[in-house]
Amino acid sequence: MLGNQQYQLSKYLILSVLLPLLMIGCSTRKSPAPVVDVQGAIPLSQKVKNSIAASQYIVKKGETLYSIAWRADVDVRTLAKLNNISSPYKIFPGQKLNLSAKHSQPSSNKTYTKKPTKSSSENMHSGVKKAVAPNKKQEYGGIATGQNVSKKSVTNPTVFSQKIRKWQWPAKGKIIASFSTAAQGNKGIDIAGRRGDKVKAAADGKVVYAGDALNGYGKLIIVKHNDDYLSAYAHNDSILVKEQQSVKAGDVIARMGDTDAERVMLHFEVRFRGKSVNPKKYLPKK
Repeated sequence: MLGNQQYQLSKYLILSVLLPLLMIGCSTRKSPAPVVDVQGAIPLSQKVKNSIAASQYIVKKGETLYSIAWRADVDVRTLAKLNNISSPYKIFPGQKLNLSAKHSQPSSNKTYTKKPTKSSSENMHSGVKKAVAPNKKQEYGGIATGQNVSKKSVTNPTVFSQKIRKWQWPAKGKIIASFSTAAQGNKGIDIAGRRGDKVKAAADGKVVYAGDALNGYGKLIIVKHNDDYLSAYAHNDSILVKEQQSVKAGDVIARMGDTDAERVMLHFEVRFRGKSVNPKKYLPKK
């Protein structure tokens, strides 16, 4: 009996010491607990820390200019121009890249301006109309309104986007997270599935990145469809294609998995000239 009373007394003393400490710890929390989605997984946008905000970047092993442009949210052509890199955009580990015009080196090619003649000077003041810039982005393959369409201007990629002949769903399954335009929102869609499910190319193109160098995306594939459009397939269990490999819409390029994710799923993104757009605007209606 005496031993039991001593045990109860010791238990009470321990609780009386620990309880105030726990209360102090809770009251001093400065940051909120992480928010999780309905499946209990932290959204990709909250756990990905791979965005590049600096004006310069040192290339790491396994990276391509496309993967770096993806992280920096810029068009790969813009990044190539800033660094005087020509197609097929080969880079190497340790190379320093400029991500903004602030640090880019001016071109060594000099440009000479021809002195205007009398007739050309007169034309400058004759009220000749200048070409009007497009007043609307062409993410979804339309033609800018208010433009005089000519056969020559249709080939200008700065005015007209290059349509994809055919898009198709990259995987079967329920959409568990939709696209968001919020600053920290989901930049693609998440499709549920089972480990080993087929991941297919959403359109014809060429693989410009295949690896796991981008934190938060796991085993990732980026496909270039044309000069305007890229698509990405993240969290794969295995990658079945190689960089520079051509693929057709519907080709199996990976197997679904959960690399860098809390559940098995496919995270699918579409980029138009370096910027995220809603994949559902392109995919066939289910």
